[in-house]
Amino acid sequence: MNEYEGGGLAAGIGLVGGIIYLAIIVVAIAGMWKAFEKAGKPGWAAIIPIYNLIILLEIVGKPMIWILWLIIPCVNIVFAIWLYNLVSKSFGKSEGFTVGLVILPFIFWPILGFGDAKYLGPSAAEAQNGGFGNNPFNNPNNPFNKPFGNQDTPNDTPPPVV
Repeated sequence: MNEYEGGGLAAGIGLVGGIIYLAIIVVAIAGMWKAFEKAGKPGWAAIIPIYNLIILLEIVGKPMIWILWLIIPCVNIVFAIWLYNLVSKSFGKSEGFTVGLVILPFIFWPILGFGDAKYLGPSAAEAQNGGFGNNPFNNPNNPFNKPFGNQDTPNDTPPPVV
């Protein structure tokens, strides 16, 4: 085997790898496109780099200042995971689906877009069941929600003087 035959083999492997990579990207974008359409947004927005983040923020109901957080290095990782969590909750999915969106987006975006998930609104599931458990601010049994003293039976008599 001479030096030219090895180069052709490497080029062929690179070409096949590139085609597989592009196919994975197309599948992920198609799933995102359909998810955008389910949320009542234009599907073509999935292919515009910064605009798709703006549309995702509209889907989950977050303010536009999040664009700044999504483009700052290191901070963007945390906010992107948070945004994916809000997207999955807006479609009625759990935190496990968020993990799938972060790790395997080329599988979970098509599941979200082409599957039976319904768009419920900005972070609907999180608002309905309180996120990662019970929301302490809406719990009537939370002692921190009640004012000090026994408000059930108010006592108008002053305390005894000693």
